[in-house]
Amino acid sequence: MRILGIDYGDSRVGIAITDPLCITAQGMETINYNGNDKILLKRIEEIVQEYEVKIIVVGMPLNMNGTKAERVEVTEKFIHKLKSRLGKIDVKTVDERLTTVEAHKTMNYLDIDKKKKKNLVDTISAVYILETYIGSIK
Repeated sequence: MRILGIDYGDSRVGIAITDPLCITAQGMETINYNGNDKILLKRIEEIVQEYEVKIIVVGMPLNMNGTKAERVEVTEKFIHKLKSRLGKIDVKTVDERLTTVEAHKTMNYLDIDKKKKKNLVDTISAVYILETYIGSIK
């Protein structure tokens, strides 16, 4: 069983996945879908089948005070589409506050080239989302 982490954005989605024992999270890819959910859902479905994913964790964009951000409604609609397409996959959400900030700190620490950051930030954020979930179930 593996768990998939998703950092859902308007045009890019970061994807992370656990090892088979669900101990660690690794960044997998950033899907550039430019708002076309059909492209996004197709790629996620391919990953779910290839890696035998049983749980998907989606970052929920809350405000710093814990209230729902404007983006929550868009994310909830995406989750509904995800559940409709994948059926029996369990979809969970975790608070994604500050994951992008942490991702940028990580990239700065690793001295990653500025041009590469745009495509990496979402994947690294997905890793943090997935790590948050793994930590909550251990």
